[in-house]
Amino acid sequence: MINNNGKQHCVIGMIGLGVMGRNLLLNMADHGFQVAGYDRDKAKVESLNTESEKKKVYAASTIDEFINLLQKPRAIMLLVPAGKPVDAVIEELLPHLQAGDLIIDAGNSHFTDTDMRAERLEKVGIQFLGVGISGGEEGARHGPSIMPGGPKIAYEKVRPILEAVAASVNGDPCVTYLGRSSVGHYVKMVHNGIEYGLMQLIAETYDVMKRGLGLSNNQLYRMYDSWNNSELNSYLLEITRDIFNKVDEKTNEPLIDKIKGVAEQNGTGMWTSQSAMELQVPVPTIDIAVSMRDMSVLVTEREQADNLYQRSIPLISVDHTVFLKQLEDALFTAMIIVYAQGMALLRVASEKYTYDLDLEAVARIWRGGCIIRAKLLEDICAAFRLNNNLPNLLLDPKLSQKIMTQQEGLRQVVRLTSVVGIPIPALMATLGYFDAYRSAWQPANLIQAQRDYFGSHTYERIDAAGTFHTEWKKDVRI
Repeated sequence: MINNNGKQHCVIGMIGLGVMGRNLLLNMADHGFQVAGYDRDKAKVESLNTESEKKKVYAASTIDEFINLLQKPRAIMLLVPAGKPVDAVIEELLPHLQAGDLIIDAGNSHFTDTDMRAERLEKVGIQFLGVGISGGEEGARHGPSIMPGGPKIAYEKVRPILEAVAASVNGDPCVTYLGRSSVGHYVKMVHNGIEYGLMQLIAETYDVMKRGLGLSNNQLYRMYDSWNNSELNSYLLEITRDIFNKVDEKTNEPLIDKIKGVAEQNGTGMWTSQSAMELQVPVPTIDIAVSMRDMSVLVTEREQADNLYQRSIPLISVDHTVFLKQLEDALFTAMIIVYAQGMALLRVASEKYTYDLDLEAVARIWRGGCIIRAKLLEDICAAFRLNNNLPNLLLDPKLSQKIMTQQEGLRQVVRLTSVVGIPIPALMATLGYFDAYRSAWQPANLIQAQRDYFGSHTYERIDAAGTFHTEWKKDVRI
């Protein structure tokens, strides 16, 4: 519907009427807000018109019509692909905007792009928010987790809308002002990195149970259902359970067995790994999750290697009841550790980029709506509530007790799967990270000696202050 009177009454506009944009706009309308939508694709405009009957939603087919639907100062949200499309939309908008108007980028933009856009728009008096949104299609329609960053005054303009449409846990909306500049998009990036890690860990338990124990899809359904009713309860386990109960309409066989084993990615996991390396924060579970998606694409090479290194994978010779409990413990331990890696990265990034992040608030808004929501986040909230300067969740007394109780399951799963040759690189990397983090002594003294030997890079001593260099070739004892 186009406002024939040209009355400027919509409190917010949405550019990008794909799945996320359309559903979020309808969510806003459900909560009583008059909203406007615009997309260059006329079919998407018509689709919104059809779906928004009897709602306070106005769909525009031109940018001029769209702008005229918005009350001043204008608030415009973008849900378009990251990168050049965002800049293109901003360029299209600028001639129509005035000082005091607000642009909200709610896509998966790289945080450095968000900083540059904010700086540029500030010079012409346009406010800019970088907002991470998680929850997929269902979340956008019925309540996502929302991660906003930018000027506090700009956030306050749209706070009532965002709080209304966000998911809610125990009466608390899963949205809060996170801080200055690009913090919203940085937090969303790390959220996605954790998501990569969790998905890879769950996929590995699937492989272990399918090839290692020979479980059927019905048995896998029951196992994931059982786990989801335990302390492992999470959205990702819930949907994993459901996947094993889905029948393919075309073949009347389990759909999971018809899906090609190639995993795509949108780049946010890779960005998390890159940022972690720049900030010197180890996140090996996330790193290997990204690498395994890359590995999945190498279909022809993997088939050739499979023929070259012929080695059958036998069933693991274990008591199923005992081993499945160990696998459950392994997954829970690994889940804690991948959250710990992500939160450690957020802490260091907060210091580096002066975000002044409240990590308890981050964990709190992740409890509902988002893809990585899990029962475990209640314990993570409690950990940061007790000590918001906690450098790593592995140092929290309560979580450390859980790991101490259940780490043996992770060790046994790694041991037994390595014998038969089932690849579980994320579980292995997680155990390696844990053992390295809990080890007061590291063999890095040898690495530093090697560096000094071939490059005169010097080293420090444990018994004297300062830096030292040795002529290693002199007086070597044979």
